[in-house]
Amino acid sequence: MKLIECPRDAMQGLTDFVPTETKINYLNRLLQVGFDTLDFGSFVSPKAIPQMRDTAEVVEKLDLSATKTKLLAIVANLRGAQEAAVFEQITYLGFPLSISETFQLKNTNKTIAQAFDEVSEIQNLCLNANKQLVVYLSMGFGNHYGDSYSPELVEQFSERLVGMGINIIAPSDTIGTSTTDDIKTLYGHLLKKFPNVEFGAHLHAKSSHVAKKVRAAYKTGVQRIDCAVRGFGGCPLAEDKLVGNLATELVVSELNQLEAKLTIDEQQLAQAMLASQYVFG
Repeated sequence: MKLIECPRDAMQGLTDFVPTETKINYLNRLLQVGFDTLDFGSFVSPKAIPQMRDTAEVVEKLDLSATKTKLLAIVANLRGAQEAAVFEQITYLGFPLSISETFQLKNTNKTIAQAFDEVSEIQNLCLNANKQLVVYLSMGFGNHYGDSYSPELVEQFSERLVGMGINIIAPSDTIGTSTTDDIKTLYGHLLKKFPNVEFGAHLHAKSSHVAKKVRAAYKTGVQRIDCAVRGFGGCPLAEDKLVGNLATELVVSELNQLEAKLTIDEQQLAQAMLASQYVFG
């Protein structure tokens, strides 16, 4: 079971700028926990996400000498991908592709057709730069704009991505409305159709719903789950402000009950939870 820790997602919505040194210290602490991947920063316009304007500086100060955790950076266009690809330390580039046309336009000022063209260019860059592209399917469980949605539509998007050679795809519950039945239906559908693709779960939930969503994903065969220490960030579009990223400590607890094979050092996780106070309060 791969856990993807997402401090970038947790931090990017904070109003106050987190000092670069504070970010570095926190990320270095997270690198000791045993996550498969750390979604640590993004190469996007500082106007769009000012919190991440120091990502290039941060990556140079991360201590990767005693960790197996790999780094993932989010990019929103080819230019950002080119910036990220320079850093040998980064293994994965993550790109948000929306199932909803309205959200794609709001998020990246592009149509879905234009975004697919961008994905193709970024994938070519990744192949040449020895990086791997992870595509997040935003609005992967529905949207609140009235745009068409179905699990079959997610399957069609996935088919196009697989055709480009992309084999890590993470449907994302951008508005935090997925039910356990939605999770079982979508992943049951996708895992059966594309057995060689690594499908991730980027879900959002109230803390009281984390366990049942993790259980639904795991029981359906998902082997990659995104989470964030203490459940910070991740769901600004949710109507309920208590909905956020899946809290790492709750995900680990539930997966332990399910006897999933984890690589997490729980003492280091406890230390990271303490360290998170310096970032989030």
